[in-house]
Amino acid sequence: MNAERRDDKVAQDDDPVDQLSYMEASRELDEIVGFFERSEVDVDQLVARLERATAIVDELDRRIRRTRAQVEELVPKLEAAGRTAASGQTPGAGAAESGDDADDASGSIDSDHDADGETLPF
Repeated sequence: MNAERRDDKVAQDDDPVDQLSYMEASRELDEIVGFFERSEVDVDQLVARLERATAIVDELDRRIRRTRAQVEELVPKLEAAGRTAASGQTPGAGAAESGDDADDASGSIDSDHDADGETLPF
């Protein structure tokens, strides 16, 4: 059984952490946690597994930070595009006169995005 565990470790270590998908890395991290939760930990693998877990956590953290920065950059652009599209549907000078018609024409875009300003899930 120890040979089996070593084979699993070697197979996982063959893939560089940055080449794993987020889900693959997350699953591998769960497996490593399971390894440490067992009552009999293979001492020969202890440091290697800790190093691999650290590398995975660092990579996932980097990806989350990069994704958050991308989302924070893209959301305002998306909101601005939504406002531009909504204002393009409403005549500039007659907006006050046809306010009800403009709301009906724009549908849920105006009410979903401009009413509270924070309707996107991120």
